[in-house]
Amino acid sequence: MSAPTLPGSREAFVRAFKRNVSAHGFLIGAILCFAFFSWYPMVREFVLAFQKTENGVTRWAGLDNFRYVFNDPNFWQAWRNTLLFTGLALILGFVVPFLVAVVLNEFRHAQGFLRLLVYLPVMMPPVASVLLFKYFYDPGYGLFNRILVFLHLPAQDWLQSTDTAMLSVVLAATWMNMGGATLIYLAALQGIPGELYEAAELDGAGLLRKIWHITIPQTKLILSLMLLMQIIATMQVFVEPFLLTGGAGPEGSTTTVVVLIYQYAFNFNQYGGAAALGLCLLVLLAGFSAAYVRLSRDNED
Repeated sequence: MSAPTLPGSREAFVRAFKRNVSAHGFLIGAILCFAFFSWYPMVREFVLAFQKTENGVTRWAGLDNFRYVFNDPNFWQAWRNTLLFTGLALILGFVVPFLVAVVLNEFRHAQGFLRLLVYLPVMMPPVASVLLFKYFYDPGYGLFNRILVFLHLPAQDWLQSTDTAMLSVVLAATWMNMGGATLIYLAALQGIPGELYEAAELDGAGLLRKIWHITIPQTKLILSLMLLMQIIATMQVFVEPFLLTGGAGPEGSTTTVVVLIYQYAFNFNQYGGAAALGLCLLVLLAGFSAAYVRLSRDNED
């Protein structure tokens, strides 16, 4: 004999079923998006790295694509350029936003306006920002050379010289992306108890000592996380060197790894080489990503 059905139990079951269907529907949609736009390209890249297509026929090539990439002089130059860009970007794009956040944290008025002013470049389309800097770098009528002439300094071939091309790219990238990092640092700074600074002032500590002994130790975790994120982001730089210098730059001085991947695929039709190089970059960035996840997990614990 079956138990009697409670009044309203059917309606509750229907509501719970509809609620779960909606939740699982959104979840399945997100999984499909990740599978199609993220996971499938990674799997496809892994397969292409070991394949070669000639005259419309695709065959397994083993490690031939990796040998082709490693024997290409542009491969090592691209890695050197990428490491140089990463190093310069860490000096400017990592240190400058933190210093700007420290300065903004000292203001007691117009904080909202100053934050908007700092974050404004991030809201601009990247292509528009790069083209703006390309105008600034123009050797004839560019703003930067006009400033140098006004100061009675020699004009520079910003994007046409091997000495200044990479630095010019780094300056543009720093201006474009520093707003987000600055706001993150500013939020971390505002979480530091004010009593620590008051105690330091009573002990006669100046601004630099307060930054070194209070600000940096109190924000050590967020600084470490941002450092890893900065490395991961800068090693994938593409838009700035591609639009400012056409990708290669003078004597290949701005050819980064991602730019070389683009050249392999779309200029040389070496899709296997592009996939092999992309796989090398993926393995390297996976190590930094694992360190980022580990550091974040330690913070949660």
